[in-house]
Amino acid sequence: MDATAAGIRLASAVVGPLIKKLLRTEGEGAGLVDRPQRISSYVSWREKRGLDAADLRRLADRLVREALRAPGERPLPPGEEAGVAAALAATLHSLGDLTLSDVEAVRLGPEAFARRLRAAAPHPGLSRDAELFHDRLVELACLHILNFFTQRSTFVAATLVEQSRLHAETIAKVDELLTRLPRQDGRDTAFEERYLSYVARRHSSLTIFGLDLEPGSSRWPLDAAYVSLEVSRPPAGPGPETRTGGGPAPYSVSAEELLTDHHRVLLRGDAGSGKTTLIQWLAVSAARGTGGAYVPYVLPLRTLTRHGERLPAPRDFLAGTPLAKESPEGWEGRVLRDGRALLLVDGVDEIPAAERESARDWLADLITAYPGNRWLITSRPSAVRPDWLAGEDFTEVALAPMGPAAVRAFVERWHTAAEAPEEYANLLLDSLNTKPDLARLATNPLLCGLICALHRERRGFLPTGRKELYAAALSMLLHRRDRERGLRAPYLAEEPQLQLLQRLAYWLIRNGRTGMDRSRAEALIADALPAVPAAAALGDQTAVFAHFLERTGLLRAPTVDSVEFVHRTFQDFLGARAALDEGGLGELTGHADDDQWEDVIRMAVAQGRPRERTEIIRSLLDRGTNRSVLLAYASLQYAAELDPALRAATEAAVQHLLPPRSVEEAKELGRTGPLVLELLADPATASEEEALMAVAAAGETLSEQAVPYLARFRDCPSPQLRTALAALWSRFDTREYAREVIEVIAHPDHLIVRDDGQADALHTFRHLPGLFIGESVSSRALTELFSRIQVSGLALRRRSDLRDLHFLRGQTSLHALDISRCGRLTDVTALRDLPVRVAHLDVYASGLHEVIASWTRLRELELYSDRPWSARDLAPGADLIKLVVDTPEVDVTGLGRHEDLRVLNLGYRWRPAGRADWAEISRLERLVELAIPDETLEGLMEHVRLPSLRTLRLYEYESLPDELEARLGRHFPNAEIEPYTTVYEQ
Repeated sequence: MDATAAGIRLASAVVGPLIKKLLRTEGEGAGLVDRPQRISSYVSWREKRGLDAADLRRLADRLVREALRAPGERPLPPGEEAGVAAALAATLHSLGDLTLSDVEAVRLGPEAFARRLRAAAPHPGLSRDAELFHDRLVELACLHILNFFTQRSTFVAATLVEQSRLHAETIAKVDELLTRLPRQDGRDTAFEERYLSYVARRHSSLTIFGLDLEPGSSRWPLDAAYVSLEVSRPPAGPGPETRTGGGPAPYSVSAEELLTDHHRVLLRGDAGSGKTTLIQWLAVSAARGTGGAYVPYVLPLRTLTRHGERLPAPRDFLAGTPLAKESPEGWEGRVLRDGRALLLVDGVDEIPAAERESARDWLADLITAYPGNRWLITSRPSAVRPDWLAGEDFTEVALAPMGPAAVRAFVERWHTAAEAPEEYANLLLDSLNTKPDLARLATNPLLCGLICALHRERRGFLPTGRKELYAAALSMLLHRRDRERGLRAPYLAEEPQLQLLQRLAYWLIRNGRTGMDRSRAEALIADALPAVPAAAALGDQTAVFAHFLERTGLLRAPTVDSVEFVHRTFQDFLGARAALDEGGLGELTGHADDDQWEDVIRMAVAQGRPRERTEIIRSLLDRGTNRSVLLAYASLQYAAELDPALRAATEAAVQHLLPPRSVEEAKELGRTGPLVLELLADPATASEEEALMAVAAAGETLSEQAVPYLARFRDCPSPQLRTALAALWSRFDTREYAREVIEVIAHPDHLIVRDDGQADALHTFRHLPGLFIGESVSSRALTELFSRIQVSGLALRRRSDLRDLHFLRGQTSLHALDISRCGRLTDVTALRDLPVRVAHLDVYASGLHEVIASWTRLRELELYSDRPWSARDLAPGADLIKLVVDTPEVDVTGLGRHEDLRVLNLGYRWRPAGRADWAEISRLERLVELAIPDETLEGLMEHVRLPSLRTLRLYEYESLPDELEARLGRHFPNAEIEPYTTVYEQ
């Protein structure tokens, strides 16, 4: 650590006494009588020992003054001293929140310990120089804090104890590893290390598309270039549900978290949506060991089937790589057999439709033979049917379009990696905010990259339509770039190059492929060269092909003997040109129902003459299928000139598809663009089903024009519709959508807040919301949010950062509470006396039962705790209608007073203490559902009569003996007997 880098040259004699005030001393010994000493136990402000907030601020002020007084250049601009001191005080205060022991802290070292401390503190919000100065002060303080620990008499003893424990654990883990993963001669381990290193290097960079860069700088590091995208999927476990009995509300997760909860995933995404980049990210993460102990295999189907050959067996997974013949015999099979493989299969849509069922059989055979591995398979949305892999237990998800936050992050990272002037990024972001047509294009990484490149290349002037964008990109790649650089190379105009490239594109489209052999490409060029004499300036077909591959950036060679377009979008655009030149309009429209031809047809309309546009659109209408009619309508936005009668006929044909009959049809309709908003259902008169379809379609337009339309549904009483409106939040500007839709939804139950941006956007609700707080919302944003708003419901799950719930103090309207999987939560006193009516609690904090006893309005309680619980502890005003308890002991004394109780589940561990317990249950004359352990059945039948009972659920019983079932039937003639085999998760 070099504190002098920020101008901090403080002697230990100055810093040491100041830092020592933060900490208190402890007794002698190795600290074995209780538990390892946590850093939080040393700080002087815990339990009012010594320092208060004012003292801590004064100490921080003095540290800043001393650092600025030190000789040398002043490291901090005038006027920022107070801000740094306040931030330093807040950071030092976070010592009280660290759960590290002193031994663990010293093992980290001062720099890593400082990073851990800064991560626990609020973001300082300082300028760049001030933040650097603050960080160096924190590191200097941490150096002295660790020195304090090492000088304590208990430290040496505690360190020896810790080392002994770690040695024993290491020996046990090594023994287990050797048992589970036997190695015959060590060759597997040595090769595996080499292979993982190769994967990490091979996939750790992305090409910066379309820019003139210095040699060696044309590729991004993947870590800098990757922008996290989201996928839509159902919740991984019990999710937030409406109180009216609705199912789990859908929500989104980041794409790289997919394989955490699901071992087999089919990922759908449009062209350029980031599927391949995600696969690179997962491969590199696995190779580096950050994605778990998995060996990644990247299997691009377009490469594996370019010759029409069979898909590979495991022994051929490395075919085409430099390590293909170096792996130990059977290594791939052993990795798969041990369940350590991460199989990343890219591009089901990039093989012909006729071969996709064979690919499915290949996948099914591999999964059957090696069932324990993880799989991610990518495809365009419509390439395979929805249940294509359902039989193999795959979870289907879809890459969501980039929202405003993701686009902003992409633009900023792109300009940083490309070393573009800072003002260019700001100018482009302003254009994206003010030009809806341009913003609609920036929905995936490919188009964002094109826009960034063109913006930089044209010094801030951008095309506004998709056709113009592609044409400008081709011009830049084929013509302007090399010419403006003044390269001494044969010059070939743009049009002859397009004529040759479109031949390659059209051959690929006609043959249902995205790649071809190099020899095939050269043969196609050779056939076309006599008709394009200008291309002779480059030489023969071999030279022309080399020019396209090496100079234009439009083609790439995944292997030495194959070639493909850098992206399918360019293939479709150029293929459409070829179809128009050849007069193949009938061939185009004949493939209207083939997803591989959809963009080709749209681009043909965009580039065609008025007569050609008319013929294409009329032919699409004549086919009369849903896809062809929607495609005709989608093509209208590309037809600059068209017969008004035909345009009207197309719009009328779309009317027959309204309202859409399914969510998928609605989304497909929405992808045609904002024009569809004029044809969707009127929010004032739409039925619930029509409204759901309209919202789904409007959300797919990704146009800011959709926000006012969606806002008109805000008063709809349907919980399902409110959930659908809330789910679209991430697709639009966070603050605008919050202001126009989220904050004004009627009864916004279980609104999901995914990140700090969404939390910061919420200020004033028209109706009290029920919030589901995502794991990515920081403690800072959480505290600030609840200081501004009141809520009616709250769900907190998997929040490992929560230690207390102080932010809920004063929530006088909170009546529904769901807290689970918050393992570090120890202080729940803030919940005392809240008006909670419905509670789901999977919490092991002390004091929880006392808090429940303060809830006088409680009606429903689900409690999972490690402490015994008694119904006598319920508040006198509580009147339960539902009770589910899973605790070591349950005392039902006093339960009989809850005369309205309808559902009772006493858990699989409950046993009656005597006849008095059965008497309490017998008093529940309105009980309709009862769940008890099977061992209590005899007592139940002997002592209890419940005429109202409709469902009796029994733990452990899969089926009942006939005699016992008959006896139960006589005692409870109106009740269905059901097994209850699920033990509640602890």
